[in-house]
Amino acid sequence: MTTVTYSVPNISCGHCVHTIQTELADLAGVKIVNANADTKKVEVSFDSPASEDAIKALLAEIDYPVAA
Repeated sequence: MTTVTYSVPNISCGHCVHTIQTELADLAGVKIVNANADTKKVEVSFDSPASEDAIKALLAEIDYPVAA
């Protein structure tokens, strides 16, 4: 299993956290999602077929793009 942490500046509240966790959890291969409004970080643990590209693309699609 791979675990990555992303900086996501658009996280501002509990609703943001819930949306991110719900959407990413639906991605095939994603096992654990922890989003934090205070640190504006998202930690994702996943296996294939999920990938960093797919996770980043989904975050951008739901208006929570990963910081460069």
